Amino acid sequence: MADPRFYESLGPVSLGELADLTGGRLADAAMAGRSIASAAVLSGADASSIAFFADRRHAGQLALTKAGACLVAAADTQACPIGCAALIVALPQAAYAQVAERLHRPRLHEPGAGAVHADAQIEDGVTMAPGVVVGQGARIGRGTRLSPGAVIGPGVAIGRDSFIGANVSIGFALIGDRVRIWAGAVIGEAGFGATVGAAGVIDVPQLGRVIVQDGVTIGAGSCIDRGAFEDTVIGENTKIDNQVQIGHNVVIGRNCVLAAQTGVSGSVTIGDGAQLGGSVGIADHVNIGAGARLAAHAGIMRDIPAGETWGGSPARPIRRWMRETALIARLAERRGEGKDRP
Repeated sequence: MADPRFYESLGPVSLGELADLTGGRLADAAMAGRSIASAAVLSGADASSIAFFADRRHAGQLALTKAGACLVAAADTQACPIGCAALIVALPQAAYAQVAERLHRPRLHEPGAGAVHADAQIEDGVTMAPGVVVGQGARIGRGTRLSPGAVIGPGVAIGRDSFIGANVSIGFALIGDRVRIWAGAVIGEAGFGATVGAAGVIDVPQLGRVIVQDGVTIGAGSCIDRGAFEDTVIGENTKIDNQVQIGHNVVIGRNCVLAAQTGVSGSVTIGDGAQLGGSVGIADHVNIGAGARLAAHAGIMRDIPAGETWGGSPARPIRRWMRETALIARLAERRGEGKDRP
């Protein structure tokens, strides 16, 4: 469900209105008057929510969903469980984007409210440099320091004894105690969510949050996207270097280390104590086991078992990668020697 601190509810609306909006039709016309208040994923929906189903890998979630309605293709109509109204559309995810925009609106800074909104809760001992902006409903804990140009969005919570660097932007986020975020980092912007609609590629609204736990460090120029449906989570005491990109719905465990220019695609899970070298790239929906180590420039295309060290692109176990690299070098050297002969 969209957190009301960050998203304004525009509902409820009837299923009949949502059918008109999406150009769809209800499998049971008698459901047109059903009231829908929110957009949600299948696993998090309730009787007042509408979800979507566009991937057969999630058939189990559809069978168990508590959603009041679901956007589905015509071929999947019968897969909706009893009590879940099927709204039949040509492109379920694109229709979900339309519905989500109709039901939810991100909270933005109120115009004319001043640099620090009157509704913000600032504890004693907070230090704010010139140019700091704090939105309505934000909360900042004792001992936290905000550097010049920092922008704290509506509803954001920052714990105690944290440091926010110059020109940092934080929105749609809950930040713990003793967190350090260095200059120019961007926390909580919309992730890279897009799908194909009738008129081309469209953005899918991102309705999640970013959760940064205690003791985390986030380097200069790094970006951490808010969740698309669920939350992006950075675990306690994890250290993130400069210019690191973390996509939506990523969950990173405790005491992890991510070196500069690492890119983590959406919905990746990284276990406690994992270590990622510089410029590591991880494909979406990959699981990195606890204590795994990824060599610099590794390209991760599949799950990495806990405690293992992998390298190369596509990545494989480090010893195998080193043997293959050495073999290729020897073969290249031999061919080069042959060409040099008279």
